[in-house]
Amino acid sequence: MTIENQRDVDGILRTGAVVAAVRDAMLAAVEPGMTTAELDELGAAMLDRAGARSAPRVTYDFPGATCISVNEEAAHGVPGERVIGAGDVVNVDVSAELDGYFADTGGTVVVPPVSNRHARLCHATRLALTHALAVARAGQPIHRIGAAIEGTARSHGFKVIRNLAGHGIGRSLHEQPEGIYSYSDRADRRRLQVGQVIAIEPFLSTRSTQVHEAHDGWTLIGHPANRSAQYEHTIIVTRGAPIIATRSASH
Repeated sequence: MTIENQRDVDGILRTGAVVAAVRDAMLAAVEPGMTTAELDELGAAMLDRAGARSAPRVTYDFPGATCISVNEEAAHGVPGERVIGAGDVVNVDVSAELDGYFADTGGTVVVPPVSNRHARLCHATRLALTHALAVARAGQPIHRIGAAIEGTARSHGFKVIRNLAGHGIGRSLHEQPEGIYSYSDRADRRRLQVGQVIAIEPFLSTRSTQVHEAHDGWTLIGHPANRSAQYEHTIIVTRGAPIIATRSASH
């Protein structure tokens, strides 16, 4: 969507604050021995208390309130009986609707003991998001976001997953512009516009550049030995620094 008035700004910021709080609480709660279903129950309860609705559930009838992806799972992991173990890489993706406005966010944690490689993967992915946000200004080509992400990944020795992407958001979960990729495509002539609401979500990986759908029809997985990280913010594009709707309350 494109922001038209202060009501739109306030609506995106309210929903963004809700999903950011859920994201942070879920990431903090991850511990060995819990199932992904138990972790999802925490997120579902928080969304319910806030009066928000799970976006993947209302949009796609997704079998969970949030997406929880572990190890070889890169995205759209279905909460279930999978038990989180020591050393696992766990991604939480939270999106919701509140009063007609949607926001989307995500983050990744590694369950101790944390290997140096997995710590570097998470650091590089957070940095990729920071660099992407720095170029997300009105008038800039959309492919500059991908260039910032891909450049960061390469400089830290990681790959990007090329068939996962950020997207427009606002009045629904997925809107134009679709295909805000984690790599540069100079043939993409689209430019960011003032007031656009978009979700930027770099996916960095240790091995895979493509993911495919698992047998459950939802989860996207890479090579069995691949590990990936994702961090995501919903932002409002301005002529200067973007307004980050999903920033942690502590920030």
